Amino acid sequence: MYSQDAISGHRRERSEPSAEMLAGLACLMCGTDYRKAAGPTAVVVSHHAGAQLLACHGTCARMACGSVDGLDETPLPLEERVRGHRGDRH
Repeated sequence: MYSQDAISGHRRERSEPSAEMLAGLACLMCGTDYRKAAGPTAVVVSHHAGAQLLACHGTCARMACGSVDGLDETPLPLEERVRGHRGDRH
């Protein structure tokens, strides 16, 4: 398992989240694109401007928020996140 020092150091060193990360379309930690990935389990790890930030279940989630399972919250469906990212709010 990772130590708290390693997790905290990784949080300090990471760059600003991309637009896809802010829209919940990519992992906040490793950058996996959920639109292209074959079934990675994404969990909610944080919020930014009212939107959910997601990370892959497991190590990425633990590094992002300290919990392997993320927050106790269900992510919005992928289709809704894609619509929000494109701005197609019908």
